[in-house]
Amino acid sequence: MMLISLTACQPADQEQNTSTVAADAAQDINPAALATNTSERKWTYPATVQVDQSDDYHGTIVADPYRWLEDDVRESAEVAAWVAAQNEITFAYLETIPEREKIKQRLTSLWDYAKYGVPFKEGGKIFYFSNNGLQNQSVLYRQDSLESEPELVIDPNTFSDDGTVALADVEISPDGRYAAMAIQDGGSDWRTVRMLDIKTGQELEDKLEWVKFSSLVWAVDSSGIYYSRFPATQDGAEFQSLNKNQKIYFHAAGTAQSNDKLVYSRDDHPDWLLIPQLSEDGRFLIIYSQVGSN
Repeated sequence: MMLISLTACQPADQEQNTSTVAADAAQDINPAALATNTSERKWTYPATVQVDQSDDYHGTIVADPYRWLEDDVRESAEVAAWVAAQNEITFAYLETIPEREKIKQRLTSLWDYAKYGVPFKEGGKIFYFSNNGLQNQSVLYRQDSLESEPELVIDPNTFSDDGTVALADVEISPDGRYAAMAIQDGGSDWRTVRMLDIKTGQELEDKLEWVKFSSLVWAVDSSGIYYSRFPATQDGAEFQSLNKNQKIYFHAAGTAQSNDKLVYSRDDHPDWLLIPQLSEDGRFLIIYSQVGSN
């Protein structure tokens, strides 16, 4: 089966050239000088530094003076200062809107109700996602039967203090012992796959990296998972370089990624995305291919 998809491309080999940035931009804001009526206020927006950055695309020079703003706000003090300055003037305005708090209260009350995902069974146990109403992410629970008390399996709300780390996917092994968790950081397409021993509640040392656009498929004997990954990129190029030559590997639970077995690759088609699935009887690995750029 051949499917065709298109995704946005990102420029490769981006240079960073920031000698000065908007670290002091917040000083340009003077909330005390704002008039009571928002229509009479004079808004002084933080300055945004422009840098001497351009790229040569096959002979066409394209300026990109705000390239420095693509840095991770959690790692760049300059970008963090710029965001803080922008937020200060934004919320200085939003807080003057008298209806804002009423809208917030109304929406909160509408969203504050218990939500449940469709339950599924693995290893004779019942699994389901649930949200008590206002949780940022739904929580995975397990029950022995419909009448038994639920047990917490995975609470992705504990992955990070600021809520930027999410549970992008989770697959339970057929025997119900393990959970393969695809963890997403900061909205990136990259996933880090970790293994959880559900019985003990402890994570194994398994850590699968360079995973993107992949399914997680357990072998029928629960010995490990089939998954897709790209070759490792150069340091600092994780979000800029093109990703090619995705390959399918088998990872045995409880082992290092370096020991993973290569199952399928198509070096003659480096742009193909390879997605594994398994037949119900576990005899055949079904591979879906997508053509695109990523």
